[in-house]
Formats: sequence, structure tokens, C-alpha cells
Amino acid sequence: MDLQLLKSSFRNIFNTEPVLVKSPGRINIIGEHTDYNDGFVMPAAINKAIYVAVSKRDDHEIHLYSESYQQKHVSSLDNIEKSEKGWANYILGVADQIKKRGYNFTGFNLYLDGNVPLGAGLSSSAALECATAFALNHLNGLGISQMDLALISQKAEHEFAGVNCGIMDQFASVFGKKNHAVMLDCRSMKYVYIPLNLEGYKLVLLNTNVKHSLADSAYNKRRLQCEQGVAWVKAHFPKINSLRDVSVGMLDEFVKPKDLDIYQKCRFVVEEIERVVKAADQLANGDLVALGELMFATHEGLSTNYEVSCKELDFLVNFVKDFDGVLGARMMGGGFGGCTINIVRDERIDVLIEQVKISYKKEFNLDLDAYVVETGNGSELAV
Repeated sequence: MDLQLLKSSFRNIFNTEPVLVKSPGRINIIGEHTDYNDGFVMPAAINKAIYVAVSKRDDHEIHLYSESYQQKHVSSLDNIEKSEKGWANYILGVADQIKKRGYNFTGFNLYLDGNVPLGAGLSSSAALECATAFALNHLNGLGISQMDLALISQKAEHEFAGVNCGIMDQFASVFGKKNHAVMLDCRSMKYVYIPLNLEGYKLVLLNTNVKHSLADSAYNKRRLQCEQGVAWVKAHFPKINSLRDVSVGMLDEFVKPKDLDIYQKCRFVVEEIERVVKAADQLANGDLVALGELMFATHEGLSTNYEVSCKELDFLVNFVKDFDGVLGARMMGGGFGGCTINIVRDERIDVLIEQVKISYKKEFNLDLDAYVVETGNGSELAV
């Protein structure tokens, strides 16, 4: 990202000097659909980010501009309302949440750009929310903690974007650390940094360039199915409040006889929570082969049991399964499109990308995008 160009573009529109903030997109090594079930996740921030240039105003107006959409939006702190422009809602939602928490801050100008691929499941929306929260906090000296910046951003997505997301995306965007993954306990919000030593390997994302319309409705349905499974177990174990504390034996006894579909969904989550714990051990031991095997197992579960994959994602994982130099792969994110994440040996990356692009085009008549990503830091001033 050309920061000088970002500054000059801001000056041309707002005629004042900005502060620059960046907040990264994220990958998730393992731990899918566990965050809203009080489980563990293992995200990492990446070296692709949303950038915002911001300045204070001496009134209560909010002036926004998106480089990607070439659109302006004007609102007021006195009456923050949802916009028909989807991109603006992530910013407005954050301002609304900070205001609701009783913080005093001025109107602001904000110019938005970035290099997180949109719609690829790399959480560009969370990155925008966290960049906005960080910027408003910094600009006004509000003293908001990192954890609250993540929680404010999550609530903004719930209320203004209408997506009832877990905390993982915003947490990773704020707390990311270069050369590390973060093992987050989504119940206690305690976390540890785990060194991500990929010596000789890199993380390669293969973007299906599809997003099936099922995505949002299926996500909400899965949440309800998990809650129903918990309710059936809770009737016998009143202290249980989430799948985090449920065993496969409990599911066999209290959920399977009632509804096989809900049983399969809950069983995937219980097993995935266990996989994240195992993966943390494998990474700590530097055992990338074992980590890769867990990733393949996660994909199998997401595809056949949790049923949030799609033919494009399955094709990509099956393609690399026996490809020399690939240790592990799985779909990443909510599902029904977006990217697969792959651990690939350095010298095999170019040939893999070349071959998979040809096969994917032949199979679906779609272009495939590939990104080789590295880990990066969380929300920070861009200098």
C-alpha cells in the first residue's frame, strides 16, 4: 500500500492532514465454527490490511470516502443511522458503539482503502471495523483497551451489518502478532501466542471466487442447531451452557436419538474444539505434518458433517491432497465459498498454483486467485 498516495488522496478530498491506521485481515489455522460455541480458535493476522486515513472535524459530522467503491457518505454523530452503502455501515456501527459506551469524541473524516481481497473470507469487514475503532480511540485519546476495541467492532457487525459473528475475526485483527498464531479461548477470552515456524513452507490461500447465497442463512441455522443440541444435554446436565463442555458420549445419549442432523452438527464442533487443542501442541513441537493432517480432518468434518462447504472448496482440497509438498488444506471461514488455506513447501508453490488454476478453470469455468500470505501485526499506526 502506497501510504503517500493514501495521504494525498485524503488531502485532495478533505483538505487536511490525516493520521494513518492499518488493521489486518486474518486467516484461521484451525478451529472453524467453534468461536460461537465457547471453544478455541487459532487465527493469525496476515500481511494484507485495511488502511484508513482519518482526521478530526470541528463539528459532529462524519464524512466517509471509499476508494474501492468511489463513494462518499455523510452522516452525523447526533443521529447515526444505517446506510444503504454496505461498506459505510462497518464504520458507522463502530462510531455508534463507542458513542453508546459513553465516550465523547468529535466528528471525523475517514478515507478507506486496503489490499485485503474482498469476499475472500479474510475478514476485510472486521479489519475495517477494527481500523476505525483504533483510529477513533487514538485520535480522541479515549483510552479504550485492545479487548474492548475488538468487542466494540464485533457488536458493530451484529447491529449495523446484521451478521451475528463470533469474536475471532475482530480479535485476530486487533491482537495479531507477526510470526505467531493466537490460541484464543472464546469463553474466557484468555489467549496465548504460539510461534508459527513454517521453515521451508508457506501459507497459500486459494480463492474460489464464489460465494453461494446459502452462506448467511446456513450460518444462522448452524448456530440454532448448536443451541438446540446444548439445550437437550442441559436438560440432564444443568451446568452445561455450550458445546465446549459437551462430550461425544453426551451427544450419543441425549441428542442422537432426537435428531441425527443436529447430532452431526454438534459432534463436528465438539471434535473441532479437540482438534484445536491438539494443533496447539503440534505447533509448539514444530510438527507441521501432524498439523496438516488435522487440517484435512477439519475439512472433512466441515464438508460432510457440518455441511458448510461447496463443490468448489471440496475440489480444491481434493486436488492438493496427494500433491507433493502440501502438508494440509481445508476450507476456511463461514463456508459456501471463499478460500482454502494450504501449507505448501516453498519450491512447490509456483507449480501448484499453475496446475490448480488450470484444473479449476476446466472444472468450473472460473478463475482462481492465489495469495501467498505471511503473518503480520494487529491494528497499529501505519508509518
